[in-house]
Amino acid sequence: MEPDIIKTEPNREEIFNQAESIVIKVGSSLIVEDEFGAIRKEWFASFIEDVIDLRKQGKTVIIVSSGAINLGRKILNLKDNELTLEQEQAAASVGQIELSKEYQEHFKFKGLICSQILITLDDFTNRRRYLNCKSTLKTLLKLGVIPIVNENDTVATDEIRYGDNDRLAAQVASICDSDLLILLSDIDGLYSESPKKSKNAVHIPFINEITGEIEVMAEGPENNFSHGGMKTKIEAAKVTTSIGCNLIIANGQKRNPINNIYKSKATWFLASQSVKAARKKWILNMKSLGEIIIDFRAEKALKSGNSLLPVGATKCIGQFSRGDVVTIKGQDGQIIAKGLASFNHTETEKILGLKSDDIARVLGYNRKPELMHRDNMAFFN
Repeated sequence: MEPDIIKTEPNREEIFNQAESIVIKVGSSLIVEDEFGAIRKEWFASFIEDVIDLRKQGKTVIIVSSGAINLGRKILNLKDNELTLEQEQAAASVGQIELSKEYQEHFKFKGLICSQILITLDDFTNRRRYLNCKSTLKTLLKLGVIPIVNENDTVATDEIRYGDNDRLAAQVASICDSDLLILLSDIDGLYSESPKKSKNAVHIPFINEITGEIEVMAEGPENNFSHGGMKTKIEAAKVTTSIGCNLIIANGQKRNPINNIYKSKATWFLASQSVKAARKKWILNMKSLGEIIIDFRAEKALKSGNSLLPVGATKCIGQFSRGDVVTIKGQDGQIIAKGLASFNHTETEKILGLKSDDIARVLGYNRKPELMHRDNMAFFN
């Protein structure tokens, strides 16, 4: 059976230019030289130039960067291909400083600010930590910062680690509602079989559905210092396309790997709907754990595109936590929308009817004033 591959070529340049929020995952083999274990200075500088160019186009950029372990293993003179978990953690601890310093120096020279965020699997599976991580990333982006994300290999154990940055990058794209994820690696996309093993391998430029046939084409990692491979990239594509985010697998070995990437040989996994549409659909299909009743003025404000503020809420029903899906109803009992609660049920009850300036006084701490942000709401027709 033939894989579900797009026959009519989409407009890659248009897709790329329409992306407003981009996550770029950089593989370790691109950043670190195998022979010397040092950063590839000229390539690194050209990559930073590409990121700066994206920022000039008004796009937000998050970098998911590998390389810390390979930098650290050279400094610590760990020559074995296979490191123990403890050796990897030690190497990551040493190498992360070197990697962060390199990013900071390059961006600072160009007048930009970057930040370091180290994440473990727990940060996405624990609800409170997930929401805090999401809030921090969103705030950094609003402040014009370029977050540099990596797995926290220094403390992550086998049970709480991703083990590769492809899937981590997909989760970051999901949490930030990004519309494009670029996986830069040492291969220019997906082939029908490994091009390193077969001359008959056929490159696949576009995929609009990940079928079983597509998954069979994926191979494991092909170098000694990589945790990922094509299989993890396919897994990442499953995540991103399900939430409306397109994904590109491209060869990043040349200088300026992002510049004109839509003209380069690569594999594009195309989502069937936009990020916003996918998010709204997900919210509407989720089980509601509570209700918030609003007055007529608040209902009118919501339908005009505004967020829900406490001043327009009159009643809170149910037990729900921050981030849970809650139904919004009018005074007549009609369902207006569903959305993600910004406060738990106890906090919501305390601030019903309050003006935004009074929230901190009543709760005893500052928080954004919306009971529900407009981006986290989906309306019923």
